[in-house]
Amino acid sequence: MQRRMLRIRRFDERASKMVKRGQIPGTVHTSIGQEAQVVGACMALGDTDFMTGNHRSHGHPIGKGAPLGPLMAELVGKSGGVCQGKGGSLHLADFAVGSLGESGIVGGSIPIAVGAGLSSKVLANDRVSLAFFGDGAANQGCLYEGMNMAGVWKLPVIFLCENNQYALSTPAHTVTSGVIADRGSGFGMPGVRVENGQDVLAVHEAVSAAVQRARAGDGPSLVEVITYRYNEHSEGLRLGVDYRNAQEKAQWLARDPIVLFREDLIRRGVAAAEELDALEADVLREVDDAVAFSDQSPYPELSVAFDDLYSDSRFAVHRFRDSSFGTLEAVR
Repeated sequence: MQRRMLRIRRFDERASKMVKRGQIPGTVHTSIGQEAQVVGACMALGDTDFMTGNHRSHGHPIGKGAPLGPLMAELVGKSGGVCQGKGGSLHLADFAVGSLGESGIVGGSIPIAVGAGLSSKVLANDRVSLAFFGDGAANQGCLYEGMNMAGVWKLPVIFLCENNQYALSTPAHTVTSGVIADRGSGFGMPGVRVENGQDVLAVHEAVSAAVQRARAGDGPSLVEVITYRYNEHSEGLRLGVDYRNAQEKAQWLARDPIVLFREDLIRRGVAAAEELDALEADVLREVDDAVAFSDQSPYPELSVAFDDLYSDSRFAVHRFRDSSFGTLEAVR
């Protein structure tokens, strides 16, 4: 757990620097501060279980054990990325660890997780599906359609709300009535709220119970985890207004999940400080290797632009050429 939390933290820290240096196009949304929630949930899943993410989802495949190199290459847009450089930060997927994808559309990947749960039930393969979504997606219609469908059909799906208390700059309490976890009862499923989402073991315990329930055929669960993001909504974003006061942020920084768990491991006698120092150094080398892998990976060839589409590339070109938008030269 500590290794995976550190891998998420150092990976996102490096990605943040790379955005500011212009090495990653666009921006990235980091999970710095939310690592306990990510790792606690992902490690409650089995290797073959499914999950879907959101716009803040580099950490989810890392939490499930994905190698860092192809993830970093994807952020940069290189062909060695998990989606051959076509997904980028906001739309990456890593099927090797059951990560079915994420989406910049708020709540957009929730129905995919429900579909995966339906497939698991039809195929009777004992796989569970977990949908990560933020408090900003807690009022989206697709969430309630998905919860209703999962409740009616008793699908093995876990709906996990990463409540970091801000949807971009909007405080959750100003737009969301009541407790999100309580909404599960309206769809015939239990709702659990993990108040201390900075405790990786507390999150793991709550999600493990939901996973066990799903595997037993008892249907879906809703888990709400209270956590906090330390960085801005996205790297480089400047809103011109300070919507989080310094005292609030200081209180959450004092509850850094990685620092707290390190202290807990030492106190329990699980690992010595020197061992944990070595672990941190090892993770930093992993991140350096991931950047090197990305640097050595080429950019995709223009000839693959129409690959991986649902329709045949030649049909897409003909349709474009026959439209009023231009000729094939425009495609070239």
